[in-house]
Amino acid sequence: MSDLRPFIAGLPKAELHVHHVGSASPRIVAELAARHPDSRVPSDEAALAEFFTFTDFAHFIDVYLSVVDVIRTPEDVRLLTFEVARDMARQNIRYAELTVTPYSSTRRGIDAQAFMDAIEDARKAAESELGVILRWCFDIPGEAGLESAEETVRLALEHRPEGLVSFGLGGPEIGVPRPQFKPYFDRAIEAGLHSVPHAGETTGPGTVWDALNDLRAERIGHGTSAAQDPELLAHLAEHRIPLEVCPTSNIATRAVASLDEHPIKAMVAAGCLVTINSDDPPMFGTDLNTEYAVAARLLDLDERGVAELAKNAVGASFLDPAGKAALAAEIDSYTARWLAG
Repeated sequence: MSDLRPFIAGLPKAELHVHHVGSASPRIVAELAARHPDSRVPSDEAALAEFFTFTDFAHFIDVYLSVVDVIRTPEDVRLLTFEVARDMARQNIRYAELTVTPYSSTRRGIDAQAFMDAIEDARKAAESELGVILRWCFDIPGEAGLESAEETVRLALEHRPEGLVSFGLGGPEIGVPRPQFKPYFDRAIEAGLHSVPHAGETTGPGTVWDALNDLRAERIGHGTSAAQDPELLAHLAEHRIPLEVCPTSNIATRAVASLDEHPIKAMVAAGCLVTINSDDPPMFGTDLNTEYAVAARLLDLDERGVAELAKNAVGASFLDPAGKAALAAEIDSYTARWLAG
């Protein structure tokens, strides 16, 4: 099989499952840690690689929250957000729905409106200066309980930023059942936000069913364990409910034992709509281009197959119809030019 990495590098892409704080590069994390030397996050880029080596999902959450702790001012928020967009532009990511956890910042003392202003200022600058369109998914940090759910939906509705399109649920799944969050998702959906919870990453397919039935999920974050339930795969395929698949993340958090055992092949074989994403790329030593190369190997794809994967993400996105059509056409045009040599 030919090396698809040069093709992937230039391919226009959309990303649907990528976390705001989790996208901070070692350069940015080190800069933020240096601003706040009382944190336990190393301010040396080389030391960060060891810091970002996880023993399991619980350890990952612990490390993730320690990085959250170095984002303490609206200026920190703005810096992080714009620099994440800069890293996306380098990968030819044209559109991204960034999962933001405002509760983590407001509970640490950042004023809610100042937080919204910071991400919006960065969003507008990213679009005008870098050509990257950003939209927001506000997610509940499940480990923080129903108090965080109440605050997240309040922030989403009372301080709603222009770029907000969806409402999610992240953090650990074990011991955090999905049904308890139904009232908060109901309020968000009523206000016009799309439902995109994480489900079936580190728990069984029952969690995915809960996300569908109780949280009215329109896309499933990860959905890794869906492959264990043929009836669930058939349901996802029939109703065209997209899966936000993050292969390297699943290995890094020990949700899946190895890439060759990743259920993405079973998902595609069942007819599911699969999108490729990087989740928390620097923390997992990856980026979206790498994830596309991994998926191409696992699914035995050529350039056309990779381009179709890229169009899956566009179609599953909450970009407006004109924007979807334009980005899909750009993918087709790029692929045709590449294949024509």
